Amino acid sequence: MKRIILTSPDKIYGNITLPSSKSICNRALIINALAQAFSKPENLSDCDDTRVMIHALQEMPPVIDIGAAGTAMRFLTAFLSVHPGTHILTGTQRMQQRPIGLLVNALRTLGADVEYSGNEGYPPLRITGRQLINHDVTLPGNVSSQYISALLMIGPALKNGLTLNLTGEIISRPYIDLTLHLMKSFGAKAGWANEKQLYVEPHPYEAPSSYYVESDWSAASYWYEICALAPEAQIELPGLFRQSPQGDAYVAHLFSSLGVKTQYLDHKVVLQKEGKPVSQMTYNFINQPDLAQTFVVTCALLNIPFRFSGLQSLKIKETDRIAALMKEMKKLGYVLTETDGCILEWNGERCPSDTSPCIDTYEDHRMAMAFAPACIPLGKLSINNPQVVSKSYPHFWDDLQATGFTINGKN
Repeated sequence: MKRIILTSPDKIYGNITLPSSKSICNRALIINALAQAFSKPENLSDCDDTRVMIHALQEMPPVIDIGAAGTAMRFLTAFLSVHPGTHILTGTQRMQQRPIGLLVNALRTLGADVEYSGNEGYPPLRITGRQLINHDVTLPGNVSSQYISALLMIGPALKNGLTLNLTGEIISRPYIDLTLHLMKSFGAKAGWANEKQLYVEPHPYEAPSSYYVESDWSAASYWYEICALAPEAQIELPGLFRQSPQGDAYVAHLFSSLGVKTQYLDHKVVLQKEGKPVSQMTYNFINQPDLAQTFVVTCALLNIPFRFSGLQSLKIKETDRIAALMKEMKKLGYVLTETDGCILEWNGERCPSDTSPCIDTYEDHRMAMAFAPACIPLGKLSINNPQVVSKSYPHFWDDLQATGFTINGKN
């Protein structure tokens, strides 16, 4: 699949089985391995990121290539530091451009043996596992929460536990809380000592008899977007719960401002277009950065001016998502402005759109999925390299077709 052309039905109804939460899967797999459990967690995702994690943990080859899986890179860097043996950890060309120096420095402070095999501060890494004696480390709070989660998860394996001090503003706190939630589910004793300090006691993990992974709220965001943009829509999403540890579950509240109602039933939610959207939207995505692309596209196409802040981590994702959003939205006739590398806004300014816009995806799954629903108000839309959705939601295009979307060019 190099390019597809999407068109939408007039009415969108369906019951969609979402992939399980990638965030939970990858954390549960690392913790499960550290607990030396005999069985894997249940309902694991079939997405790329989870598959490479499973392969790495099961096979433990001398060279572990995680492709474009940023979560796997961060989590495995810490895991291999406490796991016996020497391994090279590498990934795609883009992955070798994504900084990892802060995590490596933190691990070295704890006593880890991590060396750079290429450019200083970037993968690939040569890691030799050993017992880590030191326990006190400090990180800026505004780094990727995956650095923080990676350190927390190995905490029970450290001889003296872990004290993790965070300085400055703390971003993506729900993802840190998700990590703590999973660690406690496996018997760890960990938590917030205060607003700036986390602790993990040197108490080994205890594998539960079974662990079931719930559906992915991040993936649900694209169906909320579809409901918001469609003239008429109702979507059922099994496996989602009101009391979810996933930070992106907040998408339900945010989309209530855009005319989408969420009904919570037993073991599922039902989305329905209902109510009038707000006239403008302001929100700080510091805790839900993966939802930003969805809301940029949705608000612009609903003609809702917006100002979204807390986006600093978007620049070091699969691509520079701020730059990518500005370029691709311009193809649709919307002029976005960036401020200080962390704010993206649209004040209603328009420009001539491309005659037949074709969205580039930049090896970024969320670019493809966030822009796909734009075909509803536009009539049709082309997307290049749509296969990138395999990173987190492999059957996304199949699910669109099941609800009446037409996809030309799909193999």
